[in-house]
Amino acid sequence: MNKEEKQFFECYRELYLKSNPSADFDKLVENASLNERGEKEISFNDYVIDDNHLHEIIEKHAKKIKPKWKQVRFKNTILLGCSPKSV
Repeated sequence: MNKEEKQFFECYRELYLKSNPSADFDKLVENASLNERGEKEISFNDYVIDDNHLHEIIEKHAKKIKPKWKQVRFKNTILLGCSPKSV
């Protein structure tokens, strides 16, 4: 796993830890069902996080990635991925 992939997991771990209900992202991945393409599916809409808090956490983890254009890609990937629903 490269540095950027590690940051994805660290970011998701913190997002789910701070969501309502709180969850262990590693356990969610471990217990996730597989879709028809063999990808793990997490019921991310079952978890809610404040929108400001979501963006603060993503920004904190994105800053650890260089160069800057990779930070933008990181943020977009998290937001379009399996992050908790923001309110």
